[in-house]
Amino acid sequence: MSNIGQVLLVGAGGMAQAYAAVLTSMGVTPRVLGRSPASAAAFEAATGLTPGTGDLVTQLEGVDPNATAIVTVNAHALTEVTQTLMRHGIKRLLVEKPAALDMEEMASLQSVATAVGAEVYVAYNRRFLSSVIEADRLIDLDGGIVSVKFDFSEPTRKIGALGKPERELSTWFYGNSTHVIDLAFHFFGPPDTLEAHVAAQDGIDWHPQAGVFTGFGASEDGATIAWHSNWVSPGRWGLEVLTRERRIIMQPLEKLRIQTHDSFSEVDHVIDDACDQSFKPGLLRQTAAFLTGADEQRLVSLEAHGANMVFYEAIRKGTSYTKAKT
Repeated sequence: MSNIGQVLLVGAGGMAQAYAAVLTSMGVTPRVLGRSPASAAAFEAATGLTPGTGDLVTQLEGVDPNATAIVTVNAHALTEVTQTLMRHGIKRLLVEKPAALDMEEMASLQSVATAVGAEVYVAYNRRFLSSVIEADRLIDLDGGIVSVKFDFSEPTRKIGALGKPERELSTWFYGNSTHVIDLAFHFFGPPDTLEAHVAAQDGIDWHPQAGVFTGFGASEDGATIAWHSNWVSPGRWGLEVLTRERRIIMQPLEKLRIQTHDSFSEVDHVIDDACDQSFKPGLLRQTAAFLTGADEQRLVSLEAHGANMVFYEAIRKGTSYTKAKT
């Protein structure tokens, strides 16, 4: 992997540790740019790599702009840190999801990326799960999808106890729930229309905007998509893809169960998920796609994610969406 060049790993938290494990397995030793001495010490103890600490601009002095960067900082800092890297001259970046926490941040990020000619990808690693790759194969085998339904319910009581900054909590939909939503539209494709509804509920003091999200959408070819997510009651993420031949059930997302016309039974579908067992699921394939181009069509460009955020806003706010005519 010596032809990859210098890789910057920006951030020294748990997600950075997961990337460090993957990069090391690929024979890549990243230069790690951390912030606080405490997180740097924990990172070094876990990985054996010593991060830099302090001001990011100062740490970037002398860094080759031809380096590639993987950005793993806290969600509320992703946009600012990514812009700082691009302004330094870094032209190729993989930024942890969701890259931006609202449409204003996304517009700002896209503006800088365009101005400096940067190639930016948003790290939705679940597109690279072994289960997703196998589901894609089955969908192709069956001639495409008929419908998709998904659930991005969140464990709100646990989340409220995490002590996260208010900014991250109020934008949890983008910072966390879009893992499922992105995957649903990976299977479905961009919708032509959506009709969404939300309901605010007592009991979620950290996310008063909404506690229940429901709705449906359609594509021009007649496929449909629907969701029902309840952050008030107990629940979990889940996704189902329905073809003419089978129902593909992903709950948890890392596993597959199949129902066919022959039975009501949901049968476990065996997949080769060794790399998802060895590393954070999906991360090895995603990192390889970014650094080597393997299976790169699964990567989510900043432009594509920005376009998706337009209809994600309808789901988040409970409004309608109609695809712009071209």
